Amino acid sequence: MSTLHLLAHSPFSDNRLDSCLPLLADDDGLLLTGDAVYALQPGSAALRALLQLPAGISINALQEDLLARGLSEYPQRVTAIDYATFVALCGHYSRVNSWL
Repeated sequence: MSTLHLLAHSPFSDNRLDSCLPLLADDDGLLLTGDAVYALQPGSAALRALLQLPAGISINALQEDLLARGLSEYPQRVTAIDYATFVALCGHYSRVNSWL
């Protein structure tokens, strides 16, 4: 069963991202929302960790949150999505796990 993992907290303020990454399976997805999009800052350890994930794991970021935090550049591996796509992703995966 594939899982969509939702992260909303900055990787620089707690360890949720570090806890989540080892649990991702090949068909899982990761969605960065809120301050979690700071993981995409160029040169950060968080971004390096994300880019080392297997290709079967999709990495998405909520476009509105990227724009609100001034992150206009991010790797091609990351897909910026809108709210309608967010809802569609939740229906696509067998489970949704929010890292509160």
